[in-house]
Amino acid sequence: MPLPQKIKSWPAWSNAFAPEIAPSVAGQVDFGAIVALDNCSGSLVRFETSIGTDQAMVLTNGHCLGGGFLPAGTAVSNKPATRSFRLLSRDGKTTLGRLNATRIIYGTMTGTDMALYGLRETFDEIEKKFGTTALTMSSARPKDGRKIAVASGYWKKIYSCSIDRFIFELRESNWTWNDSIRYTQPGCETIGGTSGSPVIDAETREVVGVNNTGNEDGENCTMNNPCEVDANGNTSVHHKASYGQQTFWIYGCLGQGNELQLERPGCKLTK
Repeated sequence: MPLPQKIKSWPAWSNAFAPEIAPSVAGQVDFGAIVALDNCSGSLVRFETSIGTDQAMVLTNGHCLGGGFLPAGTAVSNKPATRSFRLLSRDGKTTLGRLNATRIIYGTMTGTDMALYGLRETFDEIEKKFGTTALTMSSARPKDGRKIAVASGYWKKIYSCSIDRFIFELRESNWTWNDSIRYTQPGCETIGGTSGSPVIDAETREVVGVNNTGNEDGENCTMNNPCEVDANGNTSVHHKASYGQQTFWIYGCLGQGNELQLERPGCKLTK
């Protein structure tokens, strides 16, 4: 879960990185709906059943919420929050404007590593003002072998690879994630600042996961060095492997009007 230093000067950041899109996904995935946080990446997202007048949302990692990492086994939901996000143009060369959070809809670092911010703006308002349509979060579990893109708003870089396999448990320091997504290499050698980037199916352009970590030094289950644990409890380390976490679980926790209901039968998210 590496994090870069927080951005102190947005104008300097805007000119620091030239947009980069992996050639293998050029024309399929771009920076439309991608956002930059001051220390992470994220994306403007909608549910499959969202409507234009709904409060828009930004997806990132639970470990990107700020204020220190959430303790293992905990979650936050419907918590007031103030945060702004830089919305990128489709080519990544300019910032269209700021999006503004009013609450944390949900955030956790246990089971998965995801956070959803609720914005002041609606989907219709964002589309009218910026011409940007939110990415749709898929309600289906992603599949082995699918071609994916990891789109970082912080670095203005889009990586391309495929889903290598699913990891029964991924452990890093005090945190454990389930059914984690390991990427094929080369292609998605993610770094600090890519945390929170959407994992996008290159064919459907739907969000099928959220990028969150990688094994930097070859260590076993330590911070920034996650280890893989199979169903029999066997542990293995894959140096330089990068991983994303599941996001489709949230659909099992949505009630009427897409309101989050963590006590809903079948909800797998940490409460």
